[in-house]
Formats: sequence, C-alpha cells, structure tokens
Amino acid sequence: MSSGWEIRMSNSKGIPYYFNASSKQSSWDAPSELSEEQIKSLPGAQYLSGGSSGGAGTITASHLLVKHKDSRRPSSWKEANITRTKEEAMDILRGYQAQVGNSREKFEELASLHSDCSSHSQKGNLGPFSKGQMQKPFEEAAFALQIGEFSDVISTDSGVHIILRTA
Repeated sequence: MSSGWEIRMSNSKGIPYYFNASSKQSSWDAPSELSEEQIKSLPGAQYLSGGSSGGAGTITASHLLVKHKDSRRPSSWKEANITRTKEEAMDILRGYQAQVGNSREKFEELASLHSDCSSHSQKGNLGPFSKGQMQKPFEEAAFALQIGEFSDVISTDSGVHIILRTA
C-alpha cells in the first residue's frame, strides 16, 4: 500500500522535500508516520543522498566568472572579444574577492555587474546541478564547499571563478 509520499527537489532551494500526491501536503521534514526504511523506498529517494557529505545529489551554487583570451569562448555579454591574459583575469578576480570578503550581498552585486557569464542576470546563480554537469575543477570545488562558503579562485576552460555554494 502506497503512503502517497514522494521526495522531490526544490527548484528554488536546490534541496529535497517531501510531497504527498494524495493530500498535496509538502514538508521539508520527513513525515513522522514513515519509518527510515519506508523513506528510503519512496519515489525520489535518490535526492536524499546529496548534501554536505559531498555524495551524489544536487547542490546550488553561484559564481563570478572572469574570462581571458584563452577561455573556451573568449567573449561575453560585456565584451565581444576578450583580450586579457589569464594572469590579468586572476588579478581582477582577486580584487573582487577582496571586496566580497564573506558578504553574499556584495558577491551578488559584483556578479551582477562584472561576471562574464550569462548568470550575471541572476546575481551569478547557476541553479541546482549534479555531479557530471559542470567542468571537473568547478564541480570539485563547488561540492567541497559548505553552504554559505566561498571558494578561492578556481580555473576552468571557461575562465577563472569564485564560487559561492548556496544550497
């Protein structure tokens, strides 16, 4: 007999929640009437394997990207032809990093104004993603962060980034 419960992934928060298809009830916490074994067998239970343990699953992160002339696509919404060197891009990003400190608000402001990624229009928010969706150095750095933590400068084929894990 089905309990009606399933586990879904929140699009806004990038974390799993419980949804009862019969009653339309939703909850961040596991339904008290279900045992741990029942929860593990619910549709969508694979979403529970993520989180700060760095296992499978989905996280949400934002970034501030500075491209350089050797980037995979050396152009952006700001510049049709990016000519700066990787070292110049890293210097620019370190300047942003110094301004950000530990302020999410400052990070979002700088990402909106200066990121060479189209995510600048979402304050750098990339939305939820799973392992295998991002370039390896970016993925490894993002999954290693705790929620609310900033990375150091990360280099990928796209350019150089600062990452903020948001969920």
